[in-house]
Amino acid sequence: MTAKLLQTLPPDLDRQRLPQHIAVIMDGNGRWAKQRSLPRIAGHRQGVEALKDILRCCKDWGIAALTVYAFSTENWGRPAHEVDFLMVLFEQMLRRELEEMCREGVRISFVGDLESLSKPLRHEIERSQIATLHNQAIHFTVAINYGSRREIIKVCRQIAEAAKSGEIDPENIDENLFEQHLYTAGNHNPDLLIRTSGEMRLSNFLLWQMAYTEMYFTDVLWPDFSRQELHRALIDYQERDRRFGKV
Repeated sequence: MTAKLLQTLPPDLDRQRLPQHIAVIMDGNGRWAKQRSLPRIAGHRQGVEALKDILRCCKDWGIAALTVYAFSTENWGRPAHEVDFLMVLFEQMLRRELEEMCREGVRISFVGDLESLSKPLRHEIERSQIATLHNQAIHFTVAINYGSRREIIKVCRQIAEAAKSGEIDPENIDENLFEQHLYTAGNHNPDLLIRTSGEMRLSNFLLWQMAYTEMYFTDVLWPDFSRQELHRALIDYQERDRRFGKV
C-alpha cells in the first residue's frame, strides 16, 4: 500500500478489514431522472459519472476489485430506444475512457453472454480487455447481458457434456470444478454487495458467487451514490462478523 493511498483512506476505515471485492447493483437511474423531469437516458448518463467516481475511489482506497451489474438478460424487455441508447453508451464509454483506465492502472473485464451484443460493442470490449490486461491497480468487471441462472445452466451443460464424453468422472464434480466454468472463474468472490435505490433483492446477479457475501442496501439512487455513501457502506461492513457458517 503506497503512502498516497494511506493518506486518502479515511482514518475511521481499517485497511486490514476492507473488502477485497465489492459488487454493485446500480439501481435508480430512471427514478433519478423522473424526479427531475428528465428523460431516463439522462439518469443513465449521470449514473456513468457516479460509476467513474466510485471506481476511482475504490482504487484510491485499496479495494482490489469492483464488479458492477450494467445490463441483465432481463433488461432486453425495456423499451427499444432505451436499450439502444444503453448499448451505444457502453460503446462510447469504453472508447472514451480506455486511455484513462490504462493511465490509472485499471484492468477491465466483461462477463455475460457477449456473443449476443452488437459487433461494434464486442470490438470495443475486446480492445479494452486486451489493452488493460496487465494493469494491476484494480480489477473492474462489468456484467453485461448477464443472468446468473443462465450462467449456472451453462456450467451444468458444459460439465454434463464433459461427463458424457468421459472427460470428467461424475464423482469428481465439486464446487471447485463448478467454479472453474463460471464467467468469473479465477476471480475472488465478492465480499460486499451494495444495492442502491431501496430495492432489496439480488435480481439474478452472481447467485453462486455471493453465497457468503455481506449485503448493504441503501435508499440512495445510483446517480447520487458518492464517496461519502461508499464510506458509510464500508463502515457498516467493518462492523459485521463474517463467520462463513462457522462459530
